[in-house]
Amino acid sequence: MKILLTGSNGLLGQKLVALLRQQPDVELVATSRGVNKLAGLYSDVRFVQLDVSDAAQVQQVLAREQPTHLIHTAAMTNVDECELNREACWQHNVTAVENLVAACARQHIHLTHLSTDFIFSGETGPLAEDAAPGPVNFYGESKLAAEQAVQASAGPWAIARTVLVYGVAHNYGRTNIVLWVRDSLRAGKPIKVVADQWRTPTLAEDLAQGCWLLAHHNAQGIYHISGAEMLTPHAMALRVAEHFGLDAGLIERVDASTFTQPARRPARTGFLIDKARHDLGYQPHTFAEGIALVSAQNETTAS
Repeated sequence: MKILLTGSNGLLGQKLVALLRQQPDVELVATSRGVNKLAGLYSDVRFVQLDVSDAAQVQQVLAREQPTHLIHTAAMTNVDECELNREACWQHNVTAVENLVAACARQHIHLTHLSTDFIFSGETGPLAEDAAPGPVNFYGESKLAAEQAVQASAGPWAIARTVLVYGVAHNYGRTNIVLWVRDSLRAGKPIKVVADQWRTPTLAEDLAQGCWLLAHHNAQGIYHISGAEMLTPHAMALRVAEHFGLDAGLIERVDASTFTQPARRPARTGFLIDKARHDLGYQPHTFAEGIALVSAQNETTAS
């Protein structure tokens, strides 16, 4: 197998680089729009700059590299930014996917595409793969349009939908719910956390494993790849406080209306992952295990 990975600088991309470079009989080509953030960590991994929103560049790179599989993780994922800058969102989340779909179909490359629970309305959950979509924000609309482009492909494809991904990455600007809660409580800072949204939070390592399994099995169709536990952010925060022995009294339970955000969030999503377990052997960590792993990685990164 020769796997070309997009978005290698992102959280999921970094976890996939770490995982795929260890697989026997896999040749990995990491790509990203920006410079390679992982050059110092994984000097053995070949890196190519690639702007997936540039159709000519996509065709040129794929024709030159001739991968057997492509895992597409690059996207514009800031939900509020997508709401405010719709043209850029569409370019990165839809046009880019159309470019990849065309090039992959032409070369019969197996495409694994990353999608999201935000294609759903949030009225019911947890959700199976055949649930009817109904996005409530522009990010969700863009990701649904991308899914439709993938499903219309003449080539082999799989869609991995996921939920609220958390983890630690190298030289990565964003925090995650585990470290945000831990660091806030350690500093004695009160925090407000919503209790009226439900998700199945996903450890980044688990999502990377799910993507690798889809490619490895040449899977076809839609798969829900997430954690298995339905939790509110408030419940997640309480578990983080318990794990680190911190003051849960600093965590204020609020509802989503407390915050003013440009993009509406679906209230209740979360995934049923029976199909991925049955077809792929996918087995995610528990949230407690995820907290411990993120904490250990963060301490290692900081030291």
